[in-house]
Amino acid sequence: MLSLTLTFLTLSLFLTSLVTDSATHWDDTQLLKELKNNLNAASVTPGSCIYSWDFSFDPCDNLFSDKFTCGFRCDAVVSGTSRLTELTLDPAGYTGTLPAAWNLPYLQTLDVSNNFFSGQIPESFSNLTRLTRLGLSKNSLTGTIPSSLSSLSNLQELYLDNNNLQGPIPVTFNALTNLQRLEMQSNKLNGVVPSLSSLKSLYYLDLSFNFFGGGFPSALPESLIQISMRNNSLSGALEPESLRSLNSLQVVDLSGNGFSGAVPFALFELPSLQQVTLSFNKFSQVEVPSYSLEMRSGVIAVDLSDNELGGFLPLFPALMPRLSSLSLENNKFVGMIPTQYALKTVFPEAGMAPFQRLLLGGNYLFGAIPSALMALQPGSAMVSLVDNCLYRCPLSFFFCQGTQQKSFQQCKRFSRFIP
Repeated sequence: MLSLTLTFLTLSLFLTSLVTDSATHWDDTQLLKELKNNLNAASVTPGSCIYSWDFSFDPCDNLFSDKFTCGFRCDAVVSGTSRLTELTLDPAGYTGTLPAAWNLPYLQTLDVSNNFFSGQIPESFSNLTRLTRLGLSKNSLTGTIPSSLSSLSNLQELYLDNNNLQGPIPVTFNALTNLQRLEMQSNKLNGVVPSLSSLKSLYYLDLSFNFFGGGFPSALPESLIQISMRNNSLSGALEPESLRSLNSLQVVDLSGNGFSGAVPFALFELPSLQQVTLSFNKFSQVEVPSYSLEMRSGVIAVDLSDNELGGFLPLFPALMPRLSSLSLENNKFVGMIPTQYALKTVFPEAGMAPFQRLLLGGNYLFGAIPSALMALQPGSAMVSLVDNCLYRCPLSFFFCQGTQQKSFQQCKRFSRFIP
């Protein structure tokens, strides 16, 4: 009996020593090993996190020692076994491919941004069911975005920007109902931007510098605070109905596309909006309200430059109380500069922000310079009236300096567009 008891105690001590010697779960250790083995050895330089990884020692037991200086985090979850809960690599210029098999059920953060990983996004990322943040920014990843990512129901932040990804956004992304931030800018993505209306928590969306086509999405989450879709191939009208529900929107940038028709006035009525950038499109007019109004707009900056806007300059920007930056350069506006523009720049009413930036160059404006502008001192505001038909814009005034006014022949030919 005594012999049996001693045998049991010896076995227990042996098993305990195994757990102590291997605190990190076997699957997690294997993933770390594969991650290191997949890298080009020349890219694993002294001082980098992965350079220090020495698998003759247990990873979690030796984290933050000279054997595993950095790159991941462990937490004890079951029976004293440690599991990886965070894998965040340093931007050390690692080159190679990501492991094919990811079986890390406790991982919450995976970020390998600012390196040179190539190949495709592993389908097995779908196994990372506790993941809240996935960062793959600024690598050299190719292929399409796996629809399997849609199974990551806890995901809050997804960064796929600055890679070489192609194809459309998977329509199944509407299943990512906890997603708050989505960045896909600077890839080669195409197709139509889906509505994403099911992403009720999404507040930041950046799809810039891709090849998306079609129109502006008909339905977007009302939670959005910032939208950037600049430099794509989007076209068609910007429908007011697609904007009115975006009551939290603060910043919108749709520059460098092919939008046409009217700039909807509904955009300026959004209660939280602060910055509007619609430059380098094909808009032909600015919709003005057909009713008298008291402008409560909180918009601070509007850029409608480099479009095909015509007619007289709209008056309502001069009535917007917080608007301090207005760029209408390089369009086809005609007529005289409204006195209201000058007064807001030089003598704003109480509670009215002055124009600190008023860019009207590159149009077909004519007539006298509003007298209020003559009192404007250099350095007090950035104002430009160059490249118009303002023949009484003497070079002694700083806002007339630079590009010359258009020729008489140019202005005469364009006079037929005066409404």
